[in-house]
Amino acid sequence: MFGVWLGVDVGTVRVGVARCDPHGLLATPLTTLNRDAKSNSDIAALTELVAEHEAVGVVVGLPKTLAGAEGSSAQMARAYADLVSAAIRPLPVELADERLSTTSAQRKLIQAGRNTRKSRAVIDQAAAVVILQHWLDSASTRERMSERPN
Repeated sequence: MFGVWLGVDVGTVRVGVARCDPHGLLATPLTTLNRDAKSNSDIAALTELVAEHEAVGVVVGLPKTLAGAEGSSAQMARAYADLVSAAIRPLPVELADERLSTTSAQRKLIQAGRNTRKSRAVIDQAAAVVILQHWLDSASTRERMSERPN
């Protein structure tokens, strides 16, 4: 699972983007893009980031309710993932459960003394970090479990 992955937190206004190191250990904030559902300039910008960072794939956060159900935000995230997939083919695009990622990001920023009302773009990046880090940690656990002898 080596290589740089980008993590994405999709919103109706902004798209938070994070990246991990080439060893897939640590996710860090990268940037926030303005969401452009009409001309998809954010998809083009994300495609440029994939090339610039030589990413091997993209993880898109999939918002679910605490009960695990999917609503309109999840449909939007799936549609966004489809657009990203078409733009960066043949690289993989994964969907990752993003329950409470924004809440977790806001909590961390408050603990760091940041005003979350003035830091919405930073919150989107931080949420992307949470999504990507959770996915990396889960992938690492799955990899270790598959290596264990039966």
